[in-house]
Amino acid sequence: MEEGRKSVEATGKSVDEAIEKALKELGADREQVEAEVLAEGSRGILGLGRQEARVRVTLTQLAGVVDEWKEVAPVPSGERDVAAIAAETLRNLLHHMGIEAEVNVRERPTNDLMPVVLDVEGENLGILIGRQGETLRDLQYITRLMVSRSFQHWVNVVVDVGGYKKRRQRVLTELSERMAERVIAEGKPVTLEPMPAHERRIVHMALRDHRSVRTESIDEGARRKVVIMPQ
Repeated sequence: MEEGRKSVEATGKSVDEAIEKALKELGADREQVEAEVLAEGSRGILGLGRQEARVRVTLTQLAGVVDEWKEVAPVPSGERDVAAIAAETLRNLLHHMGIEAEVNVRERPTNDLMPVVLDVEGENLGILIGRQGETLRDLQYITRLMVSRSFQHWVNVVVDVGGYKKRRQRVLTELSERMAERVIAEGKPVTLEPMPAHERRIVHMALRDHRSVRTESIDEGARRKVVIMPQ
């Protein structure tokens, strides 16, 4: 359990397989959960040393919130431009929130695996970011869920506000590299401050191919954090 939210961990040959197992256990659809990759898994060499992927899947507190927004952004008849619909959905959502901002498409997907990336620009948009990006995460979730409802299948939509995510990713990547150097110099682990799942993933990804250090998440709920330790 994580602060009253139901979570399960599952393993599989791939991240997708592990998520599917967790969804079956929760009795939930993909759009009703947040998935955190705990281990990406590895194939090993000649079949030896193979490690399974491991994920933690949590029912989101916003699973039912979108019902209040069913009529915010209906899909135009015959319209199938995912990026255009995602942008219009977010514009309508911000309008209903009383927030004036521009929404532009940064990246259009060239295949089903790539996300639609939307940039929100305007004045005094800190309210859309929140502490450690928590409000932005929820805004992205609602937008993603509404667009997925429109198309009747999962659509990956990424929302950024004022370039916050790009800046935060750069800051976390630089922090990870500095702390890795400290671990190597001192020969002992360094524990970072508690972070939400998407920020912990940035740290894990920044150091996943590092030859001298490895990373691990510890604790539960709001206390969960990354430890960088010698290999």
